[in-house]
Amino acid sequence: MAFVKADLGDALPLVASGKVRELYNVDSKSLLFVASDRISAYDVIMENGIPDKGLVLTLMTAHWFRYLQKQIPDLKTHFLSLDLPSAIPQAQVSRLKGRSMHVRKLKVFPLEAIVRGYITGSAWSSYKKTGEVNGKKMPQGLQESQEFPEPIYTPSTKAELGQHDENISTEQAAQIVGERYARRIEELSLKIYKTARDYAKEKGIIIADTKFEFGLDEETDEVVLIDEVLTPDSSRFWSKSTYKIGQGQDSFDKQFLRDWLTKNGLKGKEGVSMPEEVVEATRAKYLEAFQILVGKSLQEAVQELQ
Repeated sequence: MAFVKADLGDALPLVASGKVRELYNVDSKSLLFVASDRISAYDVIMENGIPDKGLVLTLMTAHWFRYLQKQIPDLKTHFLSLDLPSAIPQAQVSRLKGRSMHVRKLKVFPLEAIVRGYITGSAWSSYKKTGEVNGKKMPQGLQESQEFPEPIYTPSTKAELGQHDENISTEQAAQIVGERYARRIEELSLKIYKTARDYAKEKGIIIADTKFEFGLDEETDEVVLIDEVLTPDSSRFWSKSTYKIGQGQDSFDKQFLRDWLTKNGLKGKEGVSMPEEVVEATRAKYLEAFQILVGKSLQEAVQELQ
């Protein structure tokens, strides 16, 4: 059964509720992120969820935080632990374990830091029309799903719930967050993407593109990687074994759901419940991506937390 909403009662104060997560205040310096099994597509949340999805997102993010910090010595993240705060009632522990992350409280930059390694999705649509991606001229003759000569950074605004993010130039990003921070966000985003791309490729997965978010540690003036990282919700994962240039690719994410919505004329409609076959097919994609990238099953990863 899907875990659709966290409700901690009076245990911890609720700070915010997003498309997938509830954020709770732990103390003056930290928050608890609780990932539900909710799923959204085209900026609309479905009525029913994908069982275990919140576990996949949280435990895969924790895996990436640990790996990336070993590989990139100057990278700071907001991750503290997967342990639950003592204020959580015992009756809630089994429901929240594995889908909750204790993190540092930081000032969030209002940017989505998107890195594209391969031309697909909105980048492909833009390129076909103008030869550009995010206002940047691209080489001629690129085919759909082809790898860019070098990964490109294409920031967007961070929209409110229900609104659409807007692609912006790096100059506009600098105007929003300040030039020094914008430069650091771009530098870190490309470094993280390249590190993760090489790791995933060895495991048999292509990270076509991904989205990062960053916060500011105001005490140290450091740019810090936050939120979820390199999950099927924030990234486009393709299978290396079936990858073929010149066409769209099957992906380990919610593309199956998006295709079903489009085919049935439900794109962007509110109040949609997914049929069981769409739920199961989407769940299987998330579990497969977890197994390949983390190197163990979700069940094994959850058992290790006990």
